[in-house]
Amino acid sequence: MRDLRRALPFLCAAVLISCAASPNQRAREYMPDMARDPAYKAFAPNSVTRDGLTLQRPVAGTIARGYHTFHYGLGEDEAARAGRELQNPYHTTPQTLEEGKALFETYCLVCHGAQGKGDGPISSKIPTPPSYVSERLLQFPPGRVFHVITLGTGKMPSYSAQLSADERWKVVTYVHTVLQGLPDQPATAAHGETQ
Repeated sequence: MRDLRRALPFLCAAVLISCAASPNQRAREYMPDMARDPAYKAFAPNSVTRDGLTLQRPVAGTIARGYHTFHYGLGEDEAARAGRELQNPYHTTPQTLEEGKALFETYCLVCHGAQGKGDGPISSKIPTPPSYVSERLLQFPPGRVFHVITLGTGKMPSYSAQLSADERWKVVTYVHTVLQGLPDQPATAAHGETQ
């Protein structure tokens, strides 16, 4: 019995050591607790799922994190409705104008030009963009300009993937105040996209 008591610590140590693996081999685990579950490649077949695919479609009605719905469609009627219903949430402040100018210079200047006259560096290679100081565009309310930036129009693509709703409103503020010389519009709670 005494020999067994002396041998017991060595026996326990041997059992624990035998569970360890070499750096190239996974060790045996008594209770893995799902710490290392099997990894599947996104497009690999998977016998566990009903349709046999690893990557599953989202449930109907799922909204991606960070996505904001825009309740206006394409077309002239929807653009006019956006112009009537959407109000710019930003007042004209030096910070808003500075940020709006930086965004305008990054995304808009290449087509619309520095003064917004449709004379950007690539304007000769594309259908001429409208001038912000044209009679037609001077009549556009801020919501309509926001609609155009969000969904695009004619040959102009949508910039909703590149600019957040707040950034688009800052561009609208810069265009209306600096390029068009229009007065500041009072801010309201309508941002154009719901949270």
